[in-house]
Amino acid sequence: MRPEVEGRRAGRAGAGGAGPRRGAAARAAAFVGRTLRDEWYGIVVDPVRQLRRRGPGALLLAFVACGGVIFFHALAQHPAGETAVRLLGGVQGDLPLWLALLRTPVSLYVPALDLPVWAGITQLFLAFALAELALGRLRTLAVAYAATLAGTLTVRVMIAVGPGWWGLGLPPEAGQVLDTGPSAAVVGLFTYLSVVRRAPVVFFLTGGSMVVESIAKPNLAGREHLIAVAAAVVLGLYHERARLGRLFRAPALLSATVPEGPPRRPA
Repeated sequence: MRPEVEGRRAGRAGAGGAGPRRGAAARAAAFVGRTLRDEWYGIVVDPVRQLRRRGPGALLLAFVACGGVIFFHALAQHPAGETAVRLLGGVQGDLPLWLALLRTPVSLYVPALDLPVWAGITQLFLAFALAELALGRLRTLAVAYAATLAGTLTVRVMIAVGPGWWGLGLPPEAGQVLDTGPSAAVVGLFTYLSVVRRAPVVFFLTGGSMVVESIAKPNLAGREHLIAVAAAVVLGLYHERARLGRLFRAPALLSATVPEGPPRRPA
């Protein structure tokens, strides 16, 4: 066989192998593009449209949350103010349960004293603003409070269990550490939004960063953040299940209530 014929056959064989690879790469790129586009519209574009239609009053929770954090941060700069902030919104694992539950709503606005507060104001505002525009005021408050409360209660269980238990338990000294404050609510809101709006990029940025944080710096805050992510995922999946159930029940209700036609006359 001539060398040029063999070269042409080898070229056709190589092109035939490269074709499916290019097709798979094109399909993968198209899938990623569609996912990013849908996520952009679900997380950013739709809330912005809601803001244009409803006005700045739709961001009441976001402004209240940021104002509360700034107020408590300024108050904690003085010795007497720091004591007042701890008494009003400081939640620890060694507190009586009734007192921890009483302080938990205020703890949503009490920043961690060892972290720069201004670095978290932007995240706090974005989380509450996007959630308030996409979910509504009542559901935003419910998700934020549930994520914070889940972390607080689970930490108490870990302290009660004690050290051990494959690393899940905590020593009694952890009961003297303040909880994460509004950061657990921020993580929970972003995670819940990513689940109900089907935004995998936001989900991995939120949940993945919490996993990396808990591995790189294993502390009480990292555990509370992971618990907040888990609680938000459960709430989001429950909401999606309920929504799908309503969608499936709607055609059956319509077919049961709408008559098929005029009643037939008896023969």
